[in-house]
Amino acid sequence: MTTLNITYDGMSADMPVELDGNVSDADVRRIAVEVVRSGGVPGMHLAHLRDDAFQSFVVDRFRGPRGDERIYLRPKVPFGA
Repeated sequence: MTTLNITYDGMSADMPVELDGNVSDADVRRIAVEVVRSGGVPGMHLAHLRDDAFQSFVVDRFRGPRGDERIYLRPKVPFGA
């Protein structure tokens, strides 16, 4: 099980997702649009979210201390490198 964290419009939420193998960044963005539209992300239901809402977002991938996978979908920030 993978935890997907989505940050959008000042909100941030985690949700568990079952992913098969390696998922591309484009697929992560597409999945995020679908789950946010459907209300599948706790506290984040935007039924009319545009298809390209996450197009310019960054996809970060990390492994937790127990080997659990975490994927963060977040807006680009004007600082850091």
